[in-house]
Amino acid sequence: MLFLKLKPCIPAVAALLVLIQVQSFPLDFSGPENPTDISSHAAALVEQMSDEQALAQTFMLGWVGATPSPLILDWIRDRNIGGIKIFGWNTEDTTKLAETVGVLQSEALQGAFHIPLLVATDQEGGWIRHVKGATSETPGNMAIGASGRPLDAYWSGYYIGRELAVLGINMNFAPTVDVYTNRDSVVIGPRAFGADPARVGILGTAFMKGQHAAGIIATAKHYPGHGDTNLDSHGVLPQISASFEQLWERELIPYRLLTKEGLAAIMSGHLAFPNTQAGLTPASLSSWFLQDLLRGKLGFQGIIITDDLMMNGATMSAGSLSQAAKEALLAGNDIIMLSKTPRLYDPVWTRLADAMEQEPHFRARVRDAARRVLAIKLTYLRGEQAIPWIPDLKKVASSLPDPEGTAFFLNLAARSVTLVKGTPAGEPGSEGTFPLSPEKAGKVLLAGQYEDFFKIGKLAYPEASGYWYDPEGGTDLVHYAEGADTIIFCLSNADGLPFLKDLQDLHKQVIVFSVLSPVHLDTVPWVDGAIAVYSYSQESFIAGFSAILGRIPLEGTLPFPSNKRP
Repeated sequence: MLFLKLKPCIPAVAALLVLIQVQSFPLDFSGPENPTDISSHAAALVEQMSDEQALAQTFMLGWVGATPSPLILDWIRDRNIGGIKIFGWNTEDTTKLAETVGVLQSEALQGAFHIPLLVATDQEGGWIRHVKGATSETPGNMAIGASGRPLDAYWSGYYIGRELAVLGINMNFAPTVDVYTNRDSVVIGPRAFGADPARVGILGTAFMKGQHAAGIIATAKHYPGHGDTNLDSHGVLPQISASFEQLWERELIPYRLLTKEGLAAIMSGHLAFPNTQAGLTPASLSSWFLQDLLRGKLGFQGIIITDDLMMNGATMSAGSLSQAAKEALLAGNDIIMLSKTPRLYDPVWTRLADAMEQEPHFRARVRDAARRVLAIKLTYLRGEQAIPWIPDLKKVASSLPDPEGTAFFLNLAARSVTLVKGTPAGEPGSEGTFPLSPEKAGKVLLAGQYEDFFKIGKLAYPEASGYWYDPEGGTDLVHYAEGADTIIFCLSNADGLPFLKDLQDLHKQVIVFSVLSPVHLDTVPWVDGAIAVYSYSQESFIAGFSAILGRIPLEGTLPFPSNKRP
């Protein structure tokens, strides 16, 4: 009866119908897939968003545990954040990980605009492999640099990407295009393709294209370059003395190449360059680095993502996490990434939300960042080539590790094995250090720290004995070595050098099997032979021992200049 008594005027009815239509049928993520419409579609989405909805698209959060935490679910349900970051602590069970991605995406798609999440991880290959479980352990970037073949970079990116796609991961923080300038760097080391900027750029571009072919959004890092410091920005803010001119002709060459080839995303590093206009401000918080240089001079059009803002390299400079987040967005980052999930009303959110309300310039910057994020999602997360938002759990067991990828990575490992010290058979006046047959080696002692080193080494030398050295404990390696004719010593870092040097005066044949970066071989010029394989994947051990035995050629090239010291 009440309804019958209402007699609104026609204009009021029309206004009510328009209001109902807008509220009931908002523009959503689906829509035109023509690339020329992406920019306008993204802009229209942002136009309909509240300030907080736009701000949420700039957040990418990690969480602790194998299953979604209540907090990460709250951020997705209540805030509709733009992305999630998967770390190693989330990934031991790959089937559970795929199930988790599906749950989180399902929650995100219930939001007002039905926008899927960016699902990111660090799967560089080699040493850095955040998604563990059944995924491939690969030879890594320095092995690609040793092979020198862009096709090896392309297929590495492709097969790594194809495995991530099965799990519903659509973004990878790779390739690492830091130039291996500082040989003492324990942060970059074998993560680099090498020391030559042009080669790094070429191989990084090929890796990117392989990722894109697999449907993955490639993200080059750590802009503008982490390779000229031995400090780790997780703990401190590294200061790199390079001038702008040095950066332009060295660290920035890979980014110059990648930008021209359509790179979708770049990660900004917590690194200070006091001899540039940025001064002591971290590049990740510097508008000069991100807007003037990257956007302006290089012409980069993709999205910029911070390295983890919870790293001391960012928070120590800004004074607090919330201030670092604000400075990061103002500087030109489009996504702020946090490794842990803050509470919903943590200052990192409330301070940014308040600033949007009170500071028009900040509000415009955040809404522009949201537009850029949505444009990337509209480009890569839709269409026939896009990775399904909800992973098919039935495919996980049959697709990981990728069968074609397994064969490829073994071949890559074989192509990258590098002769660092010693002589191949056939050189004038020498029978050669290699090949080293079991008969030629005599009694063999395998000394190392990796199960696969001993496993594959025993297949190569069935009568060999083994010694696992412990950097934290004492050593009786010399006692065991005295009974051997040849010691094959697996060296991965400086911790092994004291054990190796104990063998110098025994007058035994010592062969070093180097994994990760082989820079430490410069300090042991007295060894009889040394080969480098660049990772501790099983494929790398198979390739290395095959080369020592002479079953495959030693055709890799050291991807940085030797700097031998007495």
